[in-house]
Amino acid sequence: MGDRSTDSVRAGGVSAPAPDGGPTVRSLSGAVPAAGLAFPSVARLELDELLTQLVDRAQDVIATQGRLRGLLRATQMITTDLRLPVLLRLIVEAACELLNARYGAVGVLTPDRRRLEEFIHVGMEPDAAERIGHLPTGHGLLGALIDDPRPRRVEDIARDPHAIGFPSGHPVMRTFLGVPIMVRGEVFGNLYLTDRRDGLPFTGEDEELVRALAAQAGVAIANARLFQESQARHQWMSAAAELTQTLVSGTDSPLNLVADRVREVAEAQFCAVVTASSETTTGSQTHDGPFRQAHLAVSLGAGDPHPAGATFSENGTLVGQVLAERRPILVDDPQLDASDLERGKDTASLMVLPLPGPRHDQAMVLLVGRDRGRPAFTAFDLGLAATCTGHIAVALELARARAERERLLVADDRGRIARDLHDQVIQRIFAIALGLQDLAQYESPANAGRLDGYVEDIDATIKDIRRTIFELRPGPSGAVVGGGGVRGTLDKIVADARPGLGFAPTVRYAGPVNLVVDARLADHVYAVVRESLSNVARHAHAGAVDLAVRVADGQLIVEVTDDGVGLPQASRRSGLDNLRTRAETLGGTFTATAQAAGGTRVHWSVPL
Repeated sequence: MGDRSTDSVRAGGVSAPAPDGGPTVRSLSGAVPAAGLAFPSVARLELDELLTQLVDRAQDVIATQGRLRGLLRATQMITTDLRLPVLLRLIVEAACELLNARYGAVGVLTPDRRRLEEFIHVGMEPDAAERIGHLPTGHGLLGALIDDPRPRRVEDIARDPHAIGFPSGHPVMRTFLGVPIMVRGEVFGNLYLTDRRDGLPFTGEDEELVRALAAQAGVAIANARLFQESQARHQWMSAAAELTQTLVSGTDSPLNLVADRVREVAEAQFCAVVTASSETTTGSQTHDGPFRQAHLAVSLGAGDPHPAGATFSENGTLVGQVLAERRPILVDDPQLDASDLERGKDTASLMVLPLPGPRHDQAMVLLVGRDRGRPAFTAFDLGLAATCTGHIAVALELARARAERERLLVADDRGRIARDLHDQVIQRIFAIALGLQDLAQYESPANAGRLDGYVEDIDATIKDIRRTIFELRPGPSGAVVGGGGVRGTLDKIVADARPGLGFAPTVRYAGPVNLVVDARLADHVYAVVRESLSNVARHAHAGAVDLAVRVADGQLIVEVTDDGVGLPQASRRSGLDNLRTRAETLGGTFTATAQAAGGTRVHWSVPL
């Protein structure tokens, strides 16, 4: 077999034995017979072309295999973290590595899918980003992808009809590839890539790879969102449980505690609690009905922009809307839709949450806001917060009922102490005073004077004991404390009325007035006393007025009696109607009757 030649492939060429032992001829770097069995020229060219195509296809397969491996690496990269902000950055970095792009970004759309809410970019130097300043919000070429969420390739950004130019300090970018990211069938955002490092435009194959990566990114984002939602649900429920335990156990400032904890768990920058009452202000009438007064009980934010205690009307406000509709609302543009007291200076997303309770004359609303540059609240956030605030409202009501029960127990205990002191201690002291007074009759004038002085001291001591009993208060409660309490304020109102009356009214208190009258009820009492004394000064022409405020049989009773000319028949009675409305609103009664001996008696009573 050694003298017999066979065809073989050597070094990419074809060799064949020459006929009759003649010399061989090399062609295409291979040996071919010079004559006889030589391949035709056309056949040789076709074979060369096929071999060249085979090599090119092999190189394409190798390159495609490399890109597929890159896609697998990118897919693996974006599944390593469930934190959404970290995941978004990983997606951009993986896309840039996959396509060898110089710059990349992912833009997250707002809930209404009209503009960009977040913009996370890679490839740009930090100082360049600082020079540019404000990040894109979705205009120009980026906005075109928002309006038409389909893949978009551009070879020259400057020549694209949607381009609006780059801001000052922005690096020059030429080629562009944008692909939408879908999450659960909805557009979550867009993936942007610019400038391949080899200087070539993006190809259809590049687009297919990025679309595959975007599909995987959508799955990863959906999982991250589910994880984020489960974490948020856990945090809200934990906060609700913590607040419930603390509120029921008792705290000096429950509303401040609620606002602070809610602001923390909601990752908000502004939080306020508004209390609303159904009382009306005289003359505050519109075609929509009477104004309801809203009070800013707590306001937390940067610099505490709104001082607690500010008052405003519910009419035309978000607070009024929530109380009327009895449902939470999500406000996308608080700077336009909310009043100044209902938002912070930079609030860009706002939740308005009712705190339901059993009382119809009073209500509370929770306002929670995030500033510009923060993710906007979603419908999921609103539903979660509403569920949590429902638990908080129950806890607040339980805390109020507990405090009321403790207050009543203390009031009963104070009443028992007062009865014991009155029936035993005070009566014994009073008997001693009578004995001293009787003994003074048989003493010399000098001793009699001294004994009378002792009697006066004992009488003053009895009054001090009674006053001390009525001034005793429990610790945290709804009672009005400080500055003399209700009695101190009423004394000031009476003193202010003295110039108009021309004399000093007589004031009498009975029972633990300061103890049982809370701030809400105290406002009504002050208004009743002011209105009654004002009527006497304007119409009664009286020479004496007696004001009696007492607590008896579970009722708070205010009586104003004068010796004037009686009730005028032709005068306006709007003031008396307001007093009647106040009493009926609180479940009480009001009467104004003429006295048989002349004058008028006003009787206003409400249950405690």
